[in-house]
Amino acid sequence: MLQTKKWFVGLLLGLAACTSSPQASLKPDPAADAAAIREVLTTQTAAWNRGDIPGFMEGYWKSDSLVFIGRSGPTYGWQQTLTNYQKNYPTPAAMGQLDFSGLRVSVLAPGAAQVIGRWHLARPAAGDLQGYFLLVLRQIDGKWVVAADHTNSELPAKK
Repeated sequence: MLQTKKWFVGLLLGLAACTSSPQASLKPDPAADAAAIREVLTTQTAAWNRGDIPGFMEGYWKSDSLVFIGRSGPTYGWQQTLTNYQKNYPTPAAMGQLDFSGLRVSVLAPGAAQVIGRWHLARPAAGDLQGYFLLVLRQIDGKWVVAADHTNSELPAKK
């Protein structure tokens, strides 16, 4: 647990120090950054809900350094994350309709932010899924992208 906390703190400090966005050195505008980050999530939701996983993945950092932590542990890299999504959600019916709620967007430093929220997949045939997430975003070349995604899922209620 302590090792995980040290890794996460190191990641956040590294992201804050290593932004590659020329805009990050300009006067910070946290409200505009938060709005841009919310737009990334809105665009991802729309892509998911039309069954477009590659479109959904446009919100992620196209890098081997992207990390997605889910039920199976960490996955590294944009391509492997895409492959996992396509494997786990092979059809629009399996994907369902995605909704994010309770979003808390925090700009940590110029070019670095985090989002905490709740996700819900409405899937009438396969059963709903839901849980919480923590995203770490970076502003790269003027565009906000998810650099780290830690998503959990709640166990379905027993009937």
